[in-house]
Amino acid sequence: DRPVINVFIKGARMFGRGILFAATASAALLAGGAAFAADCNVPVGLVMELTGPAGEYGQAGAKSVEMAFRDINDAGGVDGGCKLVTDTRDSQSQGNVAVDVATQLVQVKKVPVIIGGIISSVSIPILTSVTAPAHVVQVSPASSSPTLTELGREGKTNGVFFRMITSDALQGVAAGKYAMDQGLKKLAIIHVNDDFGVNMVQEFSKAYKALGGTIVSDTPYNAKQASYQAEVTKALEGNPDALYLVATPVDGATIARQWISQGGPQKFLLNDGMNSDDFIKAVGAKYLENAYGTSSGTDTTPSTDYFNANYKAFSNIDPGAPAAVQGYDAGAIVGLAIAQAGKPDAAAIQDSMRKVLDPNGTVIHAGKDEFAKALQLIKDGKPIKYEGVIGAVQFDQYGDITGPFRLWKITDGQVTTVGTMSAADVDAIKAKMGN
Repeated sequence: DRPVINVFIKGARMFGRGILFAATASAALLAGGAAFAADCNVPVGLVMELTGPAGEYGQAGAKSVEMAFRDINDAGGVDGGCKLVTDTRDSQSQGNVAVDVATQLVQVKKVPVIIGGIISSVSIPILTSVTAPAHVVQVSPASSSPTLTELGREGKTNGVFFRMITSDALQGVAAGKYAMDQGLKKLAIIHVNDDFGVNMVQEFSKAYKALGGTIVSDTPYNAKQASYQAEVTKALEGNPDALYLVATPVDGATIARQWISQGGPQKFLLNDGMNSDDFIKAVGAKYLENAYGTSSGTDTTPSTDYFNANYKAFSNIDPGAPAAVQGYDAGAIVGLAIAQAGKPDAAAIQDSMRKVLDPNGTVIHAGKDEFAKALQLIKDGKPIKYEGVIGAVQFDQYGDITGPFRLWKITDGQVTTVGTMSAADVDAIKAKMGN
């Protein structure tokens, strides 16, 4: 019987070792799985104008998205602890380049979301050529062309497009009223000859003329020219009181210097993108003491205070830089939508973009602690309402937002807010115009 007993004992020992090995292996797999969950990344594509005429906008916007993702990651991350990471590409402020890099992000990198571009002439070709056909979510921090709304109305966006800035169809009206209020009643216009510039001037002109203003010349320009002497000479015909300059900071500074050197009046109306330290320094603050502008505005919230207090240390960029505040909110909403979706799937994220702005949800503001609260509420199946740096917004069926407009003036080389114009004020002006 002893050999049988010995065999039994050996078998039991081997069985025990097998159990121990299986248990050890299972523990290792579980540990490995936990490590994977902790270390996994959710990529989001950024197509930003890091260089070219709109480089200042894209640099600010990209840093803002990165800051929002950092705050969400520090709060616990998404999808079981995964980290949001950016895969950033430079559009060089050119639509064809933007399409190429966006195609790489969607087809090769398989990103479920693209944030960008900043300017409409970059965002529109990305939308029509890449994201809409692929049903990939696209969020623009600052593209304001009315064409984007029209594409939605025509059913050409597949519902994937969202933006964090009001349409020029509204901003042009606000700018027309502001110009008249500042006594700028006889204007020359010089504008960039692209979708943004043409649409902005079209909407502005309708409102400005209806309010009693006179446009003595309307001169388009092509970007990145060494000189704009011919355009300025033409714009000065008719002896205007001021210049309405719709441009980007680099070209805008060249045009403004040319205008001043040719004896043009040192009174300016500027578009939102000209709210720029680089523009002011390049032209000279002393020549811009009568320079006024409008921007898609903000309703101050705790998110605004958080951003203003922390952005400069994170980015070394002023929080008032064009596209900075909108970039943070774009990143925050995308990050929260990915958490809400529970997976990096474009269709689920698209469905979640409005859910994280639920009017009946718990109000959430910017920053790590607030995002930690948001992530827990999402995990518990409860609704949230993100109120961002630009204030509380909702997306309409075309991905547009409505909101206030900021009225500003350049004083001693600094852009200072002098007032606001509500969406209701703009609607009232449009009603008087018969729109």
